[in-house]
Amino acid sequence: MPGLAAISERIWDMKYRFKRASGEPVDKTIQETWARIAASLAESESEPKRWSAAFYDALNGFQFLPAGRIIAGAGTGRAVTLFNCFVMGRIEDDLSAIFAHLREAAMTMQQGGGIGFDFSTIRPRGAPVHGVGADASGPLSFMDVWDAMCRTIMSAGARRGAMMATLRCDHPDIEDFIDAKREPGRLRMFNLSVLVTDAFMDAVRRGSKWPLVFNGTVFREIDARDLWDRIMRATYAYAEPGVIFIDRVNQKNNLAYCESISATNPCGEQPLPPYGACLLGSINLAALVRDAFTPAARLDLDRLHALVPVVVRMMDNVIDVSRFPLPEQENEARSKRRIGLGVTGLADALILCGVRYGSEKAVELTRQWLGAVQVEAYRASALLAAEKGPFPLYDAEHYLKAPMVMALPEDVRDLIAEHGIRNALLTSIAPTGTISLFADNISSGIEPVFSYTYDRTVLMPDGTKRTETVSDYAYRRFRAHFGEAAPLPDYFADAQTLTPAEHVVMQAAAQAFVDSSISKTINCPEDLPFEDFKNVYEQAYALGCKGCTTYRPNDITGSVLTVKSEPAPQPEPESAPASAPPAGDPHEPLARPEALPGETYKVRWPDSDHAMYITINDIIEDGRRRPFEVFINSKNMEHYAWTVALTRMISAVFRRGGDVGFVVEELKAVFDPRGGAWMGGRYVPSILAAIGDVIEKHMRAVGFIGDTPALPRPEKFAAAPAADATASRAAQCPKCGMPGLIRQEGCDFCPECGYSKCG
Repeated sequence: MPGLAAISERIWDMKYRFKRASGEPVDKTIQETWARIAASLAESESEPKRWSAAFYDALNGFQFLPAGRIIAGAGTGRAVTLFNCFVMGRIEDDLSAIFAHLREAAMTMQQGGGIGFDFSTIRPRGAPVHGVGADASGPLSFMDVWDAMCRTIMSAGARRGAMMATLRCDHPDIEDFIDAKREPGRLRMFNLSVLVTDAFMDAVRRGSKWPLVFNGTVFREIDARDLWDRIMRATYAYAEPGVIFIDRVNQKNNLAYCESISATNPCGEQPLPPYGACLLGSINLAALVRDAFTPAARLDLDRLHALVPVVVRMMDNVIDVSRFPLPEQENEARSKRRIGLGVTGLADALILCGVRYGSEKAVELTRQWLGAVQVEAYRASALLAAEKGPFPLYDAEHYLKAPMVMALPEDVRDLIAEHGIRNALLTSIAPTGTISLFADNISSGIEPVFSYTYDRTVLMPDGTKRTETVSDYAYRRFRAHFGEAAPLPDYFADAQTLTPAEHVVMQAAAQAFVDSSISKTINCPEDLPFEDFKNVYEQAYALGCKGCTTYRPNDITGSVLTVKSEPAPQPEPESAPASAPPAGDPHEPLARPEALPGETYKVRWPDSDHAMYITINDIIEDGRRRPFEVFINSKNMEHYAWTVALTRMISAVFRRGGDVGFVVEELKAVFDPRGGAWMGGRYVPSILAAIGDVIEKHMRAVGFIGDTPALPRPEKFAAAPAADATASRAAQCPKCGMPGLIRQEGCDFCPECGYSKCG
């Protein structure tokens, strides 16, 4: 599209453009992507040409943004689901049932769905298992199994799966759950949230005892305030667990008469029943602003009213054309036909209207705009029911009494009473990080702008690098309108300058018109006092939010390393002095010659988007090669510190000569408690074991162990330089390795490459 930001075109090409397996593009332009989606979603209509044109018109100009699964998958014929999020079935407290659910989770993630699980149904650690005369290992031990599975499954062939785990605040293992992520590397494929009940919040207010219960048995009692403080201190320290006010979720559910909810999708915007599924899409409010930066600036409500019915119909059709990983998910989706229509670009729309995010005027406009989306969505779904029929589990007597329905205007309630409604639930605010970056870098969801401008390093096809500036949509329009020298007005507030209270009031304003929930992160300053931090959650509860997720910069969440734009080679271990004793002395290192023969091996661990390059150099001793030093390099900075330590330790052992074969056996014996991976048709218990395998192969290839080289020489690669690192607060993206991973919408998002943990 003319004038589209370069990064937006790159995101389209990398993530959403339909290409053949050979890499040849099928979509020649973004307009062809819209046409592909529109035609696919109109297939179930009696007048497909008419509705294909209407759907294309809604998509064109980024007015409506279907979720990434729909953009990437609709009309491609690929065996993927167009649904973004699922909650899996209720886990029965039985070993065979638990592992049956593990299999279902793997199948769902393989097709591209993020999943949520409530582990509250698994008996606590130490509880008796009468059938085998043993004690239970507890829900966290099974979460470790899920975590290992998720590390192995490639979601839809391109993205790691995302998961949400919930546990009730009265489960006997709740304290272990709260503290789980204090252990480095544990449960990193999960987002964690505590299911907080109204009774618990009342106990916190009164300062009373709180029973920890499983299947009616009270295991012990603790002080409710102590438990609340434990939750708060954990999330203050490392941003998890989040909090879901589960009673409020169920009380305000339109389907409370036929379902009970105890889990959400990975980013929390979709509380769902067992096997619940929901698809997502967002109206781009920034694209609907007219006369920006003038006294007449406004949202085009007439266009909004015309747009909503079209996109409700489009999303309803997704239910009929999508594949489902499991038949239970298909049945659940089609019997209730819930959709998650939301908005994105709210912060940019406010800026274009000259309104500061978090102000009274911003709250007023948010209520006005989202109220219009809600009313028109319910109206459209009722009229769609008149044409196509209501959702199969519609029960007028109960549905019309739901709090959200009772709050609708009378004319809309009358339409529902007359025709029923096509979709049981309609609105949600989902994470839109990547699609918002695609849509000319508008602000995400209802989040404030995280950064108005930043530089990113782009790797060119010829291997060179260049730097390009990425700027926010509203910021660019402001500069085009007023010039580069104009100072930014005070309504250009970003996520770091806003107070937590300003975040909360915006979330609460939106929640009043959202029948599901909201994916949002409340950014808190690092120096925010703990008591003030606790007040954020208490304010969220008091204002009617269904959950709360915060992020405060800390030393535990993510990496504290950043990659310089020009990575430096990993330093070699210090050379041994020239006067080193002869070979074979186990107490003194061998001298290092000026040049050594060696090989570099490429190893791709399934849990990492970047390969490791292992270089093993040999010394010639009595006409025979023996290992002398090892270097391990990778763009994945998660392992930087220990790989440096490992290379130095192994090299130190090798330089002392003697029988060093034991190094291989020690490495191969290391088992990762989070799980290993399948490589080359066999199970490798840890990344260290994989390194041990490489060293063993090299030793055999050069004849250091075994009678003859038992294995062919592995393919040789040029050694990849390791990145230099400096201390920083910025976490690194697991996909592109660049610093600057941000936390927004309850999810990790990379503005460099568009990576999103949640979608």
